[in-house]
Amino acid sequence: MAERAACATLAPVLQELSKQLGLGALLAELKSRAGGYELVDHWQQGEFHHDVVLRVPEGAAKLPGAVLVVATNCNGGVKEILCFGSVPARGALWRHRCPDSDEFSGELPPLLGEVRTIHWFDPCELLRPDARSEFREDARERQPGGGWRLKPDVTGASGGPRADAAPI
Repeated sequence: MAERAACATLAPVLQELSKQLGLGALLAELKSRAGGYELVDHWQQGEFHHDVVLRVPEGAAKLPGAVLVVATNCNGGVKEILCFGSVPARGALWRHRCPDSDEFSGELPPLLGEVRTIHWFDPCELLRPDARSEFREDARERQPGGGWRLKPDVTGASGGPRADAAPI
């Protein structure tokens, strides 16, 4: 795993961006280098993985593509930055990460660059049936593809967890 954590393909600017280990710092650096970005989407898989999909102006900051997928942990720690020419489908992205899973499908657009940080670990670990969870067993359900999410009936009016269904 250590060799993968240092993985960087193409685009030295991705390596520079990955020095910002928190999402807020990375977004500030991206704004400074690229002149801004558009938040395209946010996908959560399980409790501990988030994909933030961003679009930057074409050719900005010497990036090889205009779409970045920034993978973070639940605390906003940047794990991985992927660069594409177009927005990948969520299922295709997870199929790329976990090719042994039959629950994900789709064709990934060409991956133009990638970098992993010290926060990176195999995301397939989060999808296993015995993956750790901070939710009580009676308050969670398996998310399609793997990982845990709160059951709909334990979600409060704001969409967040009800006080009596709080993590253990």
